[in-house]
Amino acid sequence: MADHYEVLGVARDASEDEIKKAYRKLARQLHPDVNPSEDAAERFKLVTHAYDVLSDADSRRRYDAGGDEGAGFGGFGGFGDIFETFFGAAGGARNARPRSRRERGQDALVRVTLELDDVVFGVHRDIEVDTAILCETCQGSCCQEGTSPVTCDICGGSGHIQQQVRSLLGTVVTTQPCGTCEGYGTTIPYPCGTCNGQGRVRSRRTVGLDIPAGVETGLRLQLPGSGEVGRAGGPNGDLYIEVAVAPHSSFSREGDDLLATLEVAMSDAILGTSTTVDALDGAVELEIRPGVQSGDVLTIKGRGITPLRGSQRGDLRVGVQVVTPTKIDGKQRALIEDFAKRSKAPGPRLAEFHQGLFSKLRDRFRNS
Repeated sequence: MADHYEVLGVARDASEDEIKKAYRKLARQLHPDVNPSEDAAERFKLVTHAYDVLSDADSRRRYDAGGDEGAGFGGFGGFGDIFETFFGAAGGARNARPRSRRERGQDALVRVTLELDDVVFGVHRDIEVDTAILCETCQGSCCQEGTSPVTCDICGGSGHIQQQVRSLLGTVVTTQPCGTCEGYGTTIPYPCGTCNGQGRVRSRRTVGLDIPAGVETGLRLQLPGSGEVGRAGGPNGDLYIEVAVAPHSSFSREGDDLLATLEVAMSDAILGTSTTVDALDGAVELEIRPGVQSGDVLTIKGRGITPLRGSQRGDLRVGVQVVTPTKIDGKQRALIEDFAKRSKAPGPRLAEFHQGLFSKLRDRFRNS
């Protein structure tokens, strides 16, 4: 084991003051914050351990006699002296920075319900938000007019106070926030009466929002800097808009496409016809070919939803549901029976099962 006097570079009869000066000089050179090398770190432990032993009269006496070193703890003692070496007697408190009263405001979340029509091209909404805004009386200073914060006379403006604690590790200096000024370094003797010294008040305000086309339920839009103002006039947080799209009586959505069901009379399905469909953005003509079947899908290009990112609109896909009459008179029955005889259609039979692309539409047909 290295000789503690050699580690510190002092004579065996060195005085307490000489030992302390030697330790301070070496600590300034070897402290990890100054010298990050591994060799310096190991030497720093040895130097600190040597000083921890030799700076205590009892442990030095035992060491000189060749006995137990006593106060040494492998280089982890003497923290009080380390603070004194680098910061002075009250260094921790003098160099710690006080807290800033200005804090960033919290984010705010508002939920907005849209109609499916709004999603096609986007929509503008004015939204009422209950949030914190800047106090107009003090403009965020937190003080009454004509007054200002004053330096805390307990911590001297540092926002922290220092305490020395004796422990097994020696004298440990701890730094903690000042209880008088709450770590701000200043106090407000005359707080603003409007905001009670907070620099902000609760209020309702209107936020204009342009909601883009193509949004979906659950999507959140972010408006940076539109949330709550921070304490003492600190920067605003962000405002998040969570979108919910209400169900529509005639249309549903699949990606950027709109889906709808069109009921077609049996006669029109046989002979074919044309009709007008009221889409979300206006009427559109739709041709129904002769012989159309239930479950067939007619596509109208470019009449769906404008995507959130892009400009190519989706399609309007119309699923056909052929409606079979449930009540007919005798003449109608005779005509249908004559048609059946002439068509020589095969009787009912099982067909090949086919799970098509538009099974969702077929499910809707079955449940309608």
